[in-house]
Amino acid sequence: MIASPTTGPRMPVLKVENLAVAYKIRGGEVEAIQNVSFEIARGETFGVVGESGCGKSTTAWAVVNFLGANGYVKRGSIKFQGQELLGKSGEELRQLRGDQIAMVYQDPMQSLNPSMRLGDQMKEVLTVHRGVSDAEATRRCVEMLDRVYMPDPAAVLRRYPHQISGGQQQRVVIAMALLNNPALLIMDEPTTALDVTVEAAVLDLIAELRRDFDTAIMFISHNLGVIARICNRVGVMYAGELVERATVQELFADPQHPYTQGLIRCLPRLGADKAGSVLYPIRGRVPPPSNRPAGCVFSPRCDYVQERCRLERPELRQLPNGTFVRCHFAEVIDPAAWIPSADVRLIPPPAGNGAGAPILEVQGLKKYYPLQGSSLRDVVGLGEQRFVQALEDASFTVHKGQTLGIVGESGCGKSTLVKTIIGLESSSGGRAEFLGLDITGDLSDRNTELIRELQMVFQNPDATMNPSYTVGYQIARPMERFGTVPKGQIRAEVLRLLEAVRLGENYYNRLPRQLSGGEKQRVGIARALASRPDLVLCDEPVSALDVSVQAALLNLLLEVQQEYGTTMVFIAHDLSVVRYFSDQVAVMYLGQVVDIGPAEAIYAPPYHPYTEALLSAVPIPDPAAQQRRIRLEGTVPSAIDPPSGCRFHTRCPRRALLPDGGRICEMEVPPWREAGNGHRILCHIPLETLRDLPPVITVSP
Repeated sequence: MIASPTTGPRMPVLKVENLAVAYKIRGGEVEAIQNVSFEIARGETFGVVGESGCGKSTTAWAVVNFLGANGYVKRGSIKFQGQELLGKSGEELRQLRGDQIAMVYQDPMQSLNPSMRLGDQMKEVLTVHRGVSDAEATRRCVEMLDRVYMPDPAAVLRRYPHQISGGQQQRVVIAMALLNNPALLIMDEPTTALDVTVEAAVLDLIAELRRDFDTAIMFISHNLGVIARICNRVGVMYAGELVERATVQELFADPQHPYTQGLIRCLPRLGADKAGSVLYPIRGRVPPPSNRPAGCVFSPRCDYVQERCRLERPELRQLPNGTFVRCHFAEVIDPAAWIPSADVRLIPPPAGNGAGAPILEVQGLKKYYPLQGSSLRDVVGLGEQRFVQALEDASFTVHKGQTLGIVGESGCGKSTLVKTIIGLESSSGGRAEFLGLDITGDLSDRNTELIRELQMVFQNPDATMNPSYTVGYQIARPMERFGTVPKGQIRAEVLRLLEAVRLGENYYNRLPRQLSGGEKQRVGIARALASRPDLVLCDEPVSALDVSVQAALLNLLLEVQQEYGTTMVFIAHDLSVVRYFSDQVAVMYLGQVVDIGPAEAIYAPPYHPYTEALLSAVPIPDPAAQQRRIRLEGTVPSAIDPPSGCRFHTRCPRRALLPDGGRICEMEVPPWREAGNGHRILCHIPLETLRDLPPVITVSP
């Protein structure tokens, strides 16, 4: 039982005991999860974290019986409000799922029917399970959409899913899940695909709904910053087992299991940079369910492994501080005395700033996309031509051997900027020079030498790898095309690159389908480096990866940069990663660079008001960190008809600091203000006023 500070022990909403889930395969079965036990009380959020393949989603699916035709609960117990769910009929479970248990998926389109209006889908929850009238269901749907801060909720009910943004789709799904005031809400990575500002709003919403509706929430995420922000207790899963269970404060302050300690060592802290800190990826990978070790499942990757660990499987036991841990030696392990294993290479900090000569100079770069109308006047060319102003007046300089990080919400122009530089998009105006050569023209106008020196790593490696060709062939192709090395040495060079990205010779003849997501991304990096370029553009290369794989790839990119003096432009939505990896940072909003300068200057006052809001929204993997709450109202305006004056004025929370209340922001384009040391801010608010604002984040030493 879970103790309440006022009423004593009370029955948990969900109680899972010794749960094991198996899947039937040809020739037998495999146990995906085993020995999983936890409880969730009303008004509590229980977080479940771990790498991909650890069994987080399988545990959630077992609760709602969504295991598929070949999956089943092999043993254990799942009790909901004291009722045993195992053994209930399909109709009984369907009634519970729609009424008392709700689930929110990572992709809201898994829950929304693209051919039905949102209002019809939401009302169905009430008319089927509560039998209310259509008018009453409409009224309650509007109220709930308003409750989740949906603008113009009555109009949203008349729309189809594709007519609202991803963040709004997720809010609709959350509102739909809460219409019947469920006792249990299961959320499977609900914010992974969202912008940091939308994610912050959704996390605020989840915390408010838990408090107001007294709902028990099971929250699955691989983002430890999100877990630290909204969870009361946390369960850490590894290879199908729960290896640690603790309060969120205990877990981050004093992690007990070696796996939990390893996850935390993979994280770049918001104030950390590559010169003063090191990321330590966990060696190896999660074993598949069909090939798990006999003893402790973490023993092949553990730095404290003993013979007992290889022979005897540990039980989940409670320590004196209340934490539950599945480790033989938790009491004697001292994380402060941890020493990296020999196969984890340390990256020496760069000597000095290391800035070389300018290698990329961009001045007033623009990219407009013509908008094709559907009216007869537009079709015959009589209508006024309209444009999507995706990139407007971007200006910056990148020096050799350094990294420029670019951050901002979706649609702010980050990817358009790098696509214009790489040549996938032609520019609409302005100047861009790489190694003194003009790169604003069409890609077909570039010579082979220029293409060789300018390469790109994309967010989705599947979109750039040919599934029919081996890894070795795809890395060798740029070497052949550009004549990087003599033909007789190509194989040896490919093997050297594979070794550099920690893959090895045994990957040479593998096909893309035989690789994990992190391995595919490493191949993408190796292929980008095959031509030995001077500049590599990285578009969200680590955003979809587990923290351990992310740490390994960031270390790899840093090694490449230090060994070859490679210059990089690095796009990411995680401000902690950008701060750690970048020398300079540019903040973009609605196609414009609004804040640019050294990384350490961007993360301390004076802030551009938009930068301040981004920092306030970023999840920090430290429950003790103090973070001021600044939330942006509304959505990013359309790039077809951007606001006059300052493009940010429609959402700016700092306009009131100006003597005229911000009227100048509506009428005049703001000036660039020089904050010193190369830091520039595009804002009407004087620097003295911005400097007086307190820091957004205060982290204890």
